[in-house]
Amino acid sequence: MKKIFSLLLVSVLMLSSLLSGCSSSEPSSKSSDKISIVTSIFPYYDFARNIVGDKADVKLLLSPGNEPHHYEPSPSDIVAIEECDIFIYNGGESDEWVENVLDSLENKNITVLKMTDYVSLLNEKNPDHTDGDEADEHIWTSVRNAEQLVKKISDVVIEKDNKNKSEYENNTNQYLLSLDELDKEFTDVVNNKKRDTVVFGDRFPFLYFMTDYGLNYECAFPGCSSETEPSLEVVTRLIDYVRDNNIPVVFHLEMSNGKIAQLIGDDTGAEILQFSSCHNITKDEFNNGEDYISVMKQNCSALKEALS
Repeated sequence: MKKIFSLLLVSVLMLSSLLSGCSSSEPSSKSSDKISIVTSIFPYYDFARNIVGDKADVKLLLSPGNEPHHYEPSPSDIVAIEECDIFIYNGGESDEWVENVLDSLENKNITVLKMTDYVSLLNEKNPDHTDGDEADEHIWTSVRNAEQLVKKISDVVIEKDNKNKSEYENNTNQYLLSLDELDKEFTDVVNNKKRDTVVFGDRFPFLYFMTDYGLNYECAFPGCSSETEPSLEVVTRLIDYVRDNNIPVVFHLEMSNGKIAQLIGDDTGAEILQFSSCHNITKDEFNNGEDYISVMKQNCSALKEALS
């Protein structure tokens, strides 16, 4: 599969080069007075667009509504990366495809940000791997991590486009204030908690989030698990835990069928709520203007119910 992808990548880049060479009289597809930013997943798209406002073009590769763990770049996606000024991706299992693309861009004047390089990674227990624990890649689920990542993106944008430095700095400071307020809202919920453990009848990509607020968790799978169906032992354990500890809420992830959570809820009477990782949002949410902060505020409300 990697060989096939590499051949496709080479073909796309050669075609792009030929087309650009044969159409020098045509205007470039890239705006001449704006830098262009391409991001692999929604959180970094949202961070970038809040920083740049209308002073730069920001493109999201992962279309709203699509499952991020199964994404593969299209030829037009590869060309967009080739032609951008800044490429932002996360790193980790979901972004393994990026390495093939980067190998082909060594001579391009593109600033590449691998965001997992800029925070301290935490290890999750993952029974799918025989080589022990692995780093959890879902770093943006921590609002405090998000603040650090926004600062890094802002620094790189300013370095690339210094003429708009003042506006970028103002936008960044305003957005950081919003993130700080969000962190305070979560802290307030946790400070008034009646319990300190939440239950996910689903994958669990929230290790950084729970670590920030000192919360414990029970889940069906780790965040990077490839499993889709839990064993009877896992379901029984979660049902017993919810019943024995009077857990009021069982969470499921966005874009999940929620079957495991529903099964636990049906057996225990617990309420079923969504807790979003913000890895991506639906088309309707995107069109309605939902963003990282608004989705995390919904998480805050759900967490308040779960800890009551």
